[in-house]
Formats: sequence, structure tokens, C-alpha cells
Amino acid sequence: MQNVLQSTGETRRILLAGVSEERVRRLAANYACSNEELIRALVAMAADRTRGWWEEYRGVLPAAYLDLAELDHHARFRHDVAVNHLPGLLQTEAYARALFSYMNPEFPQSEVEHRVSHRMTRKAIIEGPDPIPYETLIHEAALRIKVAGRPAFRAQLTRVLELSEAGHVTVRVIPFTLDDFAGAGSAMVYLGGAVPHLDTVVRDAPHGTAFVDSQAQLEHFRKLFRRVREASLDPQRSRDLIHRLAKEL
Repeated sequence: MQNVLQSTGETRRILLAGVSEERVRRLAANYACSNEELIRALVAMAADRTRGWWEEYRGVLPAAYLDLAELDHHARFRHDVAVNHLPGLLQTEAYARALFSYMNPEFPQSEVEHRVSHRMTRKAIIEGPDPIPYETLIHEAALRIKVAGRPAFRAQLTRVLELSEAGHVTVRVIPFTLDDFAGAGSAMVYLGGAVPHLDTVVRDAPHGTAFVDSQAQLEHFRKLFRRVREASLDPQRSRDLIHRLAKEL
């Protein structure tokens, strides 16, 4: 039961759509699942008939975009590790537009705008009325690569500084000067579910977006995030570095 229903986004929704509490509990018994906390979380998922804002993009954007937005919506917390680009939740519209245009030069402007709109709406989980705890570890490289023009990038760094002052947002910088640091492999998003068994990691992969939810892999990424966090600057020193970089522009 735990392995069957740990899949992410759309798969979870399909597996649990229209399933009653009685049936969820019967399935749990059949699969010898005695984790009451997990069962209650699955029951809550089965009872949730919400069609989120991301449904507007069905058939417009790839399914991974919808899955990530749904995971964001249901997450209890979110941790990011950003290496080459600033995290999507901290991006300004100008930065996101420049990034999508550069990474997808063959896209018509309408395709770029769909992605920008989707990304800006996703930011509600940290900028909306009921934000979740959010911690991001940003490598200094991402704070120096001028994805947008100089004025737009200065505005982007200023926005990161503004958000870092919010009580539910923690921004830490991994400086170039750090010794004995081998990185985190690639950008990573860790989304906390209603219970740890329903956590999900999202990573960039050569073939697209990879969703990871096996317990062994989740534990690996929890340890990796803690290790990168320990190597990063504390929030105040991180803000000082970002402020200095913004002034240099």
C-alpha cells in the first residue's frame, strides 16, 4: 500500500479519485498497511475533490508542470537547492521570461508566456495568504549568472532580498569560496507531504523532470539537503552577500 500510493501528482489523483474512506481502509488492510497516520492522509486525499488552478493549463503545458503545481499546493513545506538558476518561487516575471526564452529558443512567444504565467501563479504558496515554510539553498553561481539584462537582474536580486525577510522564508547562499564542496548533483526540490511517506523530490533529468518518492531515495535526499545546508552561509551572511552582488550591478 505504501509503495503503491506514493506515486506523485496525477497518478495519486487517479488512484484515489472517487475512492471512499471505507475502500481506502480495506485496501490498507489487504496490503497489511498498519500505518494509521499514512492511512488518514490517504483518506484525506481521497476526499479532496478540489480542481486546482493548474487545471487551466491541462493540454497547454506538459503534465509535469501540472504535477509540480499540485504537489506545491498540497505540500506542508518546501526545500530547494538551486545551482545554475534562481529557484522558480523567487523569480520575477522578467527573469522567468528571459530564462524560458533562452532555454527554448524555438518556442513562439505564446508558449513562453504560458510558462511564465504558470510559474508566477505557483508562487502563491509562499506569497499568498496561507504560505508554507520555504527554505532554499542557492549557489553563488545562480546569483551571478545574469539571465535577464542588468537592470532586470538587479531587480531580481532585490526581490530575493525582500522575500528573504519573510518569517516563513529562509534563503542561504553556498559561496564560491567554500572548501570541500562537491555540490548537490543538480537542482533539487523537496516537497513535504502530509506524512513523510508522501514526501516527493523533484529533480532535473536529461529526459525531463524526474519525480522521486521511494523511501530509500527520500532519505538520501534528506541527508543531502542537510549536508548542503550545513555548508551554506547563515541567513544574515547570505543576505549580506546578495546585497553586495546587487550593488555591483
